[in-house]
Amino acid sequence: MTASDARTRVWLVGASGMLGSVLAERLNELDVNLATTDRELDIGEREQVLRFAAEFAPELIVNAAAHTRVDDAEREEAEAFRVNAEGPLHLAEAARKASARFLHFSTDYVFAGDADVPYVEGAPTGPIGAYGRSKLAGEQRVLEHFPAGSTIVRTSWLFGPNGNNFVKTMVRLLREREELRVVADQSGRPTYTRDLARASLALAGVAEPAREAGVYHFANSEATTWYGLTVAIHEECLARGLALKATRIVPVRTDEFPRPARRPAYSVLDTSKVEAALAAAPRSFRAALNSYLDEELLGAGFV
Repeated sequence: MTASDARTRVWLVGASGMLGSVLAERLNELDVNLATTDRELDIGEREQVLRFAAEFAPELIVNAAAHTRVDDAEREEAEAFRVNAEGPLHLAEAARKASARFLHFSTDYVFAGDADVPYVEGAPTGPIGAYGRSKLAGEQRVLEHFPAGSTIVRTSWLFGPNGNNFVKTMVRLLREREELRVVADQSGRPTYTRDLARASLALAGVAEPAREAGVYHFANSEATTWYGLTVAIHEECLARGLALKATRIVPVRTDEFPRPARRPAYSVLDTSKVEAALAAAPRSFRAALNSYLDEELLGAGFV
């Protein structure tokens, strides 16, 4: 067996997305034998999934592919279920057949958003939209088919490089508009994709012992609202000397911005379980925001 053959064989699905691209970078840093797929392989097609897995023989399958367009899912629910529920089931089946572990990502949208304390992993679910229903169905099918080898990481409010996200959009709008009106009655925990990638791959056992299979929550610490996050972005941009046009950030209610899909009003995730598993707490979203602004957004010439 060559040195290359001895490396952990990892199949990353959805490698070009905002989360997938960061996972690919991290996996390359960890020097695994990495196979990546994206649009050329349809996870909704069972035979495609099983054929690729049989050819590559992965030891770990990481699924970062998803139908994430929340509003579109309301009119494309069948397609959302095909990708977000059937796709993970096919990947879990492939992992079981290959005796591999399976790492899958889910969302805070599996909850109804009517709580007043952070959601633990075992809290009752109750999605209020098609996207959340499809993601919950994906979780359920994975855990029914391959519970012993599957790790599911629920996360929320992602931002990071290689794609559009709320932080990037707000920096642009802060430079273009004098006033921003931002929703202030939805609460959650922002998550930096680089922090999520590191924690999730550690749970799955890449370059260190795998933790117990099951459902985990990961998000950067400290809850906020979209308005609160915008204020933080504004403050950090000013601290870096960025010229901004906006002088007013106005908090508004969700019903002032009607959308096809309802959003959970409160989707704060409790991360006690992952903190215990990894013996470390996620850093604050403000610290993560600073890293993103310095290393990848402002530093990359976005402005």
